[in-house]
Amino acid sequence: MKAVQYRTVGEAPEVVTVDRPEPGPGQVLLKVTAAGVCHSDIAVMSWPAESLPFPLPLTLGHEGAGTVAALGEGVTGFEIGDPVAVYGPWGCGSCLMCAQGKENYCLRAAELGIRPPGLGAPGALAEYMVVDDPRHLVPLGDLDPVTAVPLTDAGLTPYHAIKTSLPKLTPGSTAVVIGTGGLGHVAIQLLRALTPARVIALDVTEEKLDLAREVGAHETVLSDADAAGRVRELTGGLGAQAVFDFVGAPPTVATASACAGVEADVTVVGIGGGAAPVGFGVVPYDAAFRAPYWGSRSELIEVLDLARAGVLDVHVETYPLDRAPEVYERLHAGRVNGRAVLLPHG
Repeated sequence: MKAVQYRTVGEAPEVVTVDRPEPGPGQVLLKVTAAGVCHSDIAVMSWPAESLPFPLPLTLGHEGAGTVAALGEGVTGFEIGDPVAVYGPWGCGSCLMCAQGKENYCLRAAELGIRPPGLGAPGALAEYMVVDDPRHLVPLGDLDPVTAVPLTDAGLTPYHAIKTSLPKLTPGSTAVVIGTGGLGHVAIQLLRALTPARVIALDVTEEKLDLAREVGAHETVLSDADAAGRVRELTGGLGAQAVFDFVGAPPTVATASACAGVEADVTVVGIGGGAAPVGFGVVPYDAAFRAPYWGSRSELIEVLDLARAGVLDVHVETYPLDRAPEVYERLHAGRVNGRAVLLPHG
């Protein structure tokens, strides 16, 4: 079968031919219908050899959707042909966090060598993939897998980030979204669907801000050195009650901190290497800073239910699997509008 693999440190991913996997006991084989491409993959491929926590080659892709192709011994609850989405942050299934469905915060994953698909385990950028346990599958029903597959990360991650801040996003409040790409344009829609807050979106080009306006941002601001001042003007000098940074680079984290008001939540989701200084007199009084990771299994079900309710419209660009190296180049250059999705079977 064809698969997209990261094979050599510092080199571009390659489309290769590998053996089709077979599910072992308790596992499920999926025929992959759609797989999302994410900036996290680029981050992984930028690490030096000594920082990689897993061996190469690695089949990429941590956003996957497909149909059940085969069931390993002992698997129940699914039938051949069932359309499903893959819950990505795999955990041990038995620690305190996993018992709550919060496998994204598994307490034993590192100890046991458990890695997400595409981020250590073989991922979804292939014609077939093995899912380690049926609990990591969520039925898709009649959802379109092409537009639903980004919700497993680009939907779940902002949903998890926003959900914690819902008590602060009351009538008259303001939420700032920095970075309106794959995750950010979904975050805007989630904020509009779940809160009465005014949404201000920041990004570096007017093209990206066009998408932000299209999906519901009330105000848009170019993300530059003057962005925080503009947000202050739009909020009457008070700042925002919640700021979500989906870039996480040093300049955007600085902007996020500068946009925050008293008792605000500043949530850094992006993994661009930025960090915020925190201390008395450095940030507004009682501002809370968070760095969440992905989301829980129950939250993925909730996100898919929001999609069924028609409140999420994920903008996708689709490509065949053979164009994966080009897609990563486009993503790195900021030329993907929304989310890029690969179709392994056309």
